[in-house]
Amino acid sequence: MTKQTTVRLPDELAHQAEAIARVRGTSVNALIVESLQAELERVRADKEFTKRARKLLERDRELLERLAR
Repeated sequence: MTKQTTVRLPDELAHQAEAIARVRGTSVNALIVESLQAELERVRADKEFTKRARKLLERDRELLERLAR
């Protein structure tokens, strides 16, 4: 299953993405998906990021519990 979304790119970035996709023989969509997957993998491997995310989620959970009382 896929979700369609709109991405607004600055002209120069769009032109560069189109050129790279053309050279690779792929679509700009595929280039964006591959790039986003790589970034997500980088973020997941970032221990400091995951530590901050867990702290934020815990704070949100506590807030929701208080609101539910």
